Amino acid sequence: MSGHSKWNNIKRKKEATDAKRAKVFTKIGREIAVCVKAGGPDPVSNSALRDLIAKAKSLNVPNDNIMRTINKYSSGGGEDYESITYEGYGPGGAAVIVETMTDNRNRTASDMRHYFDKFGGNLGASNCVSWQFDRKGVLLVEREDQDEDEFMMIALEAGADDFAAEEESFEIITSEENFEAVRDALAAQGIEFADASVQMIPQNYVSLNEEQLINMQKLIDMLEDNDDVQEIWHNCDNI
Repeated sequence: MSGHSKWNNIKRKKEATDAKRAKVFTKIGREIAVCVKAGGPDPVSNSALRDLIAKAKSLNVPNDNIMRTINKYSSGGGEDYESITYEGYGPGGAAVIVETMTDNRNRTASDMRHYFDKFGGNLGASNCVSWQFDRKGVLLVEREDQDEDEFMMIALEAGADDFAAEEESFEIITSEENFEAVRDALAAQGIEFADASVQMIPQNYVSLNEEQLINMQKLIDMLEDNDDVQEIWHNCDNI
């Protein structure tokens, strides 16, 4: 979801049931497929692939699955996926952005429209809500026994714009332009990331009433169950 709830989202995926975990494998497999076709199968020269491999391992994706996907798409095989972003308003006027990877845009568009309509929202045109978000680099690190002040100084010296300490994690925020430089500078110091990605961070948040909140959660659950959906961003502050 938003950057500020990303850690809980990762934990939930790691602790998912077998059925849910299979969907996580499918989704990250598509990300790897697109990444390999775009930048090659070598994680040394393809930093985006390197990050995806680390992300997959953090979500308990078996190494055999990762390597099988890389090998499959490095030879030019497999399906061709395209990235399509959908925007709209959910219950209570919450702004929602859905990033997908699909091999059938008609199917995916139909699914998105159905989900939004079903729970009291409406799918909109491109950029109807994305102007309410900022693209930021977000790096999540398991807190463990690391010293907060020391880690904050390391992050800021590497070029981070902001730093937040949560109970179980450190969150490092960068500009989109400096994301790779900060990530690589921290990785060079042996820091491992639970997640490293460019995310859509809301400029402002909205609060939903109980009924709206129930429908918003149902919308999110249905979107997450769709294999084509990779990421969901929203500006609801009580989910």
